[in-house]
Amino acid sequence: MREIVVFSGSAHTELAEQICSDLGVPLSPVEIHRFSNDCLQVQLQANCRQRDVYIVQPLVPPTQEHLMELLLMIDAARGASAQQITAVIPHYAYARSDKKDASRISIGGRLVADMLTTAGANRVLTMALHAPQVHGFFSVPVDHLTAIGVLADHFRGRDLSDTVVVSPDLGNAKTATQFARLLGVPVAAGSKQRMADDRVVIDAIVGDVAGKRAIVLDDEIATGGSIIELLDRLKDRGCTSAAVACTHGLFAGPAVERLRSHPSITEVISTDTVPRPDGFPELEITSVAGLFAEAIKRIHDGESVSSLFDGVDPTHAPPQPKLPF
Repeated sequence: MREIVVFSGSAHTELAEQICSDLGVPLSPVEIHRFSNDCLQVQLQANCRQRDVYIVQPLVPPTQEHLMELLLMIDAARGASAQQITAVIPHYAYARSDKKDASRISIGGRLVADMLTTAGANRVLTMALHAPQVHGFFSVPVDHLTAIGVLADHFRGRDLSDTVVVSPDLGNAKTATQFARLLGVPVAAGSKQRMADDRVVIDAIVGDVAGKRAIVLDDEIATGGSIIELLDRLKDRGCTSAAVACTHGLFAGPAVERLRSHPSITEVISTDTVPRPDGFPELEITSVAGLFAEAIKRIHDGESVSSLFDGVDPTHAPPQPKLPF
């Protein structure tokens, strides 16, 4: 069987190293050079010929820089006669640009998908896309992982009586419902209107939250505006406290200060799809490196990746205490 070769760009080498440790393979070196005219050059420092190549690069700030690194690495692997190239993108930033909701704007999620396949990616491995339709933007196979099983493990074993899972908006309510079923608790959701990139209004809460402790679940936290607005409305409805959980903890701009200072928050937990932010020692990180390593192993061996989550989505199988790996 062809060998696995794993490379990483500069976006999140710690995650790539942990994935390789779980896989039992070395992280192959990459040389990234910047010319005087600000152009990048990438050289893969390991043999790719007829290998199964995986390139780990979440699209985190500076997003355009890291996207270009990823495209160059994919192109380099294709030119080096790799048998199969998988772009491992734990955080696909352009998934937010998934529709034309104003005149004369680009659907960036589709454009970036086209760029990745044009560069030479044969497959994409990602996690918690902001909108499920982004999966359909790709003309190559996409393995779409979820972190809700890993996040649920963080709360299992606690007293969850008088606890409710709350989604910041109705669009994330299905995922929040799956998460709530894993924990055996009820679910609620906010009715959100986005006024600007960093400003939202939540005008209603759907569900009973009075006298309950909340677990607020979101796919991504950037500036934290949605979360703070939701917490204020939950307090108005009688919610006693809240834990905040998300898959992609970007915590940009004022997010860290907002979350650290809000009186309703008891804890904040995120996964390591993106690097840990500075100045947030209270943040709890749960790793998804094992999930990505298992998915890579199954892709390499030609096994099912979706079966990895049989116990996560209750519509397919009963909730399980642990993921099957």
